Amino acid sequence: MSKYLKFDTPATPQAKDLKPEYGLSNHGLIHLDRVFWNLPEAALYEEAVIRKEGYIAHGGPFVVNTGKWSARAANDKFVVRENSTEDKIWWGQYNRPYDPQKFSDLISRVQAYLQDEELFVQDCYVGADPEYRMPIRVITEYAWHSLFARHLFITPKTLDEYKTHVPEFTVIGVPGFHPDPRIDGTRTDTAIILNFAQRTAVICNSSYAGEIKKSMFTVMNFLLPFREVLPMHCSANVGADGDVALFFGLSGTGKTTLSADPKRRLVGDDEHGWSDRGVFNFEGGCYAKVIRLSAENEPEIYDTTRSFGTILENVVQDRTSRRLDLDDDRFTENTRAGYPLSAIPNVVEDGVVDSHPQNVILLTCDAQGVLPPIARLDSDRAVYHFISGYTSKIAGTEIGLGIEPEIAFSACFGAPFMVHHPFEYANMLKKKMLKHGATCWLVNTGWVGGGFNVGKRISIRHTRNLLNAALEGKLDNVEFRHDKLFGFDVPLSCPDVPEDVLDPSNSWGNKEEYWRRYDALAARYIENFKLYSSGCPAEIAVMGPKRLKDIE
Repeated sequence: MSKYLKFDTPATPQAKDLKPEYGLSNHGLIHLDRVFWNLPEAALYEEAVIRKEGYIAHGGPFVVNTGKWSARAANDKFVVRENSTEDKIWWGQYNRPYDPQKFSDLISRVQAYLQDEELFVQDCYVGADPEYRMPIRVITEYAWHSLFARHLFITPKTLDEYKTHVPEFTVIGVPGFHPDPRIDGTRTDTAIILNFAQRTAVICNSSYAGEIKKSMFTVMNFLLPFREVLPMHCSANVGADGDVALFFGLSGTGKTTLSADPKRRLVGDDEHGWSDRGVFNFEGGCYAKVIRLSAENEPEIYDTTRSFGTILENVVQDRTSRRLDLDDDRFTENTRAGYPLSAIPNVVEDGVVDSHPQNVILLTCDAQGVLPPIARLDSDRAVYHFISGYTSKIAGTEIGLGIEPEIAFSACFGAPFMVHHPFEYANMLKKKMLKHGATCWLVNTGWVGGGFNVGKRISIRHTRNLLNAALEGKLDNVEFRHDKLFGFDVPLSCPDVPEDVLDPSNSWGNKEEYWRRYDALAARYIENFKLYSSGCPAEIAVMGPKRLKDIE
């Protein structure tokens, strides 16, 4: 960028005010132009505006367009295969091995590419609990990426913390650098590569900020189980009595929306650890989907889209009035808002809760319209469903998805970020649930009355009422039915929810078609679990569903 800016930009005089002693030469980055260290929000706004990285919208948010990549490039993620990871990584679709020499060659070319350029650096932490907190560094080409890192991670509180900061992991974001598959051994000219030996991640040719946060989540998923901490792709909140609830689910299934409850304090919306002490947030901010967000149903998140500091990715803006249209999906369904937790009322300020979950919610978006809106799972069925991770991928959350949701099984409700075999995480979850007496619920936020384009999405009001009943213990004494295919228990009644809603077959005009679809889903579950059965004990595999032909 410096080749175009031969003058001092607004934050140039303060560029080094928060520079630590551990500089960029330690990362092999030398002969740089200007480096902007740990700039605050307002300064990053100024720098991003002068570089034409985006626009300020009505109310103060900063709107950017990420271009070609409006979602994660899941198929372009690699992990360097070396001595420290060889026998510890769950190699396969989501953890593609990458040659150490190729990484050395590629990082050398990145270092050369960045010579004479301007960079932005944020020194932060991942993990709110001081015992498990990891100091990290995020190095970016864009000012708004630096602002994103400042929001999504946890910032130092004192000048001395900044001055003495030494990162244990570094993310280098270079959206302007294009790998060459012929030279670099990548799949395309985009790559996200993690090197645990060198404690470095490099993100090439993608402006989608979600790659930054998910790279560090993957890192925590690898490291924390060695310390007996369960890393979780979930949101979390806590009630007035200290009862913690966890909400697992893929993007678009309601983690952020359902955990933002005015009656409960939000711990975080996406990534947490469960230690012997309790639950802690990995992050200092939220990264929420905002497509068709409403002030009525999601007031807390909606308000952030009108606030200074919030980053809005790929949201449509009228250039004359600078007003937003959250309903417009012309760029992507995966419009996003990145904002600090402080923008949400009623949060756990330090991100740490010294109590253990009493309820574990597995959110699934059933595009087939056959699963009940809520079901109670025993511990072994919880392991089975956690490993299965059934849901539907919602349009826009990954490159290549169309408008119609796709049936998906994503292990641990976050397979792209799981580095160990899914049973390792699931077994840790089971042990912690049994130790602390947590109840597991499977909650369907998908369709009723038929699949996509036939039925309709479950009312968020009904989902909230069901969740409130579960969290407040109102389902403890109601009568349940035993589902004949899946074996879980479904309540026959729930306060403020019509009884016919609890049985999904009631909303189907053709009951035979309902059972055919339900049986087909059971078959998909059984077939999918074969991918993990070799790493799971036999007693877990038998917790799967039965086929109609086997029970009639």
